[in-house]
Amino acid sequence: MVSLDGRHAVVTGGGRGIGRAIAAALTGSGAVVTVVGRGELALIDTVKSGQAMGYAIADVTHEAALAHTFKRLAADRGPIAILVANAGGAESAPFLKTSADQFRRLFELNVIGVVHAARSVLGDMIARKFGRIVAIASTAGLKGYAYVSAYCAAKHAVIGLTRALAIETARTGVTVNAVCPGYTDTDLTRESLQRITEKTGRSRDEALAAMLKDVPLGRLVRPDEVAAAVSYLCSAEAAAVSGTTLTIAGAEL
Repeated sequence: MVSLDGRHAVVTGGGRGIGRAIAAALTGSGAVVTVVGRGELALIDTVKSGQAMGYAIADVTHEAALAHTFKRLAADRGPIAILVANAGGAESAPFLKTSADQFRRLFELNVIGVVHAARSVLGDMIARKFGRIVAIASTAGLKGYAYVSAYCAAKHAVIGLTRALAIETARTGVTVNAVCPGYTDTDLTRESLQRITEKTGRSRDEALAAMLKDVPLGRLVRPDEVAAAVSYLCSAEAAAVSGTTLTIAGAEL
């Protein structure tokens, strides 16, 4: 069983979905967890449910504000030993209807948001000779999907960033890894299914079957399954695991 021994962990986008499941798993492993995000009600509920110790409102695309928030959290709850860069988002459209601004927006959220968060903690992690940075990427960072070219491009960049940082930090006591979930049973997936049914007239079951047609497991990944992988990567036992992409996708890849 993973033991995180009171280490301070920060999870961005920690108020819902995969981020909230990760917060719960890290809390269950003994970490002192702070969830960060933009939706205060969801963050408060995560804390009230016992899945995190505290929360902070922050936007990962705002560098100075995020750095200030992380500095305050470190002062309040101890040095940040674990960062799970989970905040992100997706938009869908055919490539020819995807504007350059949409590419920039998704890159800013999914990639630069990881950059800002990592820059806010990495120096202290290196100084303390221990740190775990886990970026939540996607199978869209490993393969292409139709109608989400901007999202695929951003998630591929997250994996490239992960591999580069892992090499830079290889002898510092810090590890940097990415977890790549496939289609996961979250609010975002349920909202996507709802949009598909509204646009196509398909039933939800038909839309879900189409979504899972290339997934041998035949079902959505559970958020707690992703969280378990993150917990391992944050553990002392994973000290030699860095620069990897751990895929949680039911044999899709």
